[in-house]
Amino acid sequence: MPDRNHARAHVPGPLVYLRSRMWVIPVFCLAGGVGLCLGTLAIDHATGYRLLGQGLVGSSTNAQGILSAVAATMTTLIPLVLTITTVAVQLAMGQFSPRIVGALLHDRVSQWAMGLFTATFAFAIVAMRNVQASRTGVPGLTLLTAYLLVLASVVGLILYVHHSSRSMRAAGLIDLVGDHTHREIDRLYPVEREEEPAPPPDTAEALPRADTGVRHEVLNAGEPGILVRFDLARLVQLAARADCVLETVPVMGDFVHSDSPLFRVRGDIGRLDQAALRRAVVLGDERTHEDDCAYGIRKLVDITERSIAQPFNDRTTAVQSIDRLHDCLRQLVCRPFPPGCHRDQDGTVRVITRRLTWDGFVRLALDEIRLAGCSAPQVTRRVRALIDDLKRLAPPERQEPLDRQLRLLEAGVRRAYDDEDDITAALTADYQGIGSGSDVTR
Repeated sequence: MPDRNHARAHVPGPLVYLRSRMWVIPVFCLAGGVGLCLGTLAIDHATGYRLLGQGLVGSSTNAQGILSAVAATMTTLIPLVLTITTVAVQLAMGQFSPRIVGALLHDRVSQWAMGLFTATFAFAIVAMRNVQASRTGVPGLTLLTAYLLVLASVVGLILYVHHSSRSMRAAGLIDLVGDHTHREIDRLYPVEREEEPAPPPDTAEALPRADTGVRHEVLNAGEPGILVRFDLARLVQLAARADCVLETVPVMGDFVHSDSPLFRVRGDIGRLDQAALRRAVVLGDERTHEDDCAYGIRKLVDITERSIAQPFNDRTTAVQSIDRLHDCLRQLVCRPFPPGCHRDQDGTVRVITRRLTWDGFVRLALDEIRLAGCSAPQVTRRVRALIDDLKRLAPPERQEPLDRQLRLLEAGVRRAYDDEDDITAALTADYQGIGSGSDVTR
């Protein structure tokens, strides 16, 4: 019978929570600025304010004026960072995809720029107060550190403006998503991994010794949310301790409703610590790139579809997005996929997870674009080049999904055009959409 004992609501793990919040780095930098100032002041006081002379750092009056100007300048730069980030978010939501907003808000360059300005502001405020209170001398090391922080802030401002101007371009936003996805594919699908086929769920190997043939369910007893992470090592440990097998019901990125099943259990559910089991599942308010490289592909597909549709009708941006989709599929085409079975130290299968197959990745990347772009020659030519390239690389067992896409692409183009010359042109492989195909180059 399904277990309906309630546990506390699921909340993201501490590291996941901190990595997903924009304010974390600026707040830590603020505390770091205060701590750095207190440290330099302590050194100045211990050396009797004679560590650096006035010839280098100036008088106390000059120091107060400089620190006051620094604090005022930083209070201007911090809103500047927030304004530029807001503009980039509005641009991305309106023209590309609302799902890019998370990547922009979590952009580390913006966070570190804001953190540097915040740290300099905090340092200047604390230093200014101590310079005013000091009657014995000028804290030279503190002032020198303040000057260095100002120089670092100037350099940081230049780099941040350069980064922001690149990020607000169409190619910059697409590359932001593409780079995240590229890194996650490298992490989750390493080249050196040996593929281990998952045994069918009903095989004897997957069943615990004490299995009764009854499959119980562990339900989500907390708030609903999107599955962003499984703690697989913890799940294997809990299943081994209870001598059972856990089958995960949702796939990474699924929305999990309240009282919907998280796991199916084979074995004695009474021996399982269900509260600990639920704590090994992280539910969030939106999908993340971590452990979910399909989310990056989802974003790139959204950008492509919106670029094809009215009123944007920006086929060149669509081609740029397909370039990054091509890169993702090219990474995956020859790599072994991780097994869906996770074993304990004795080699017994303890956790069985569902995972996206090669066919699933191909359909995720191409199905919607193919349906939306059959009447756009730039899109069909670029998709044809993508398919032809993957077919040259794919092993025999991964050819069928590509053959399916090629067949459906040809059928869609024939429905969109009546003239045979238009059909031939739309089905010619071209990495630029129109510009590098065999029919337009020599």
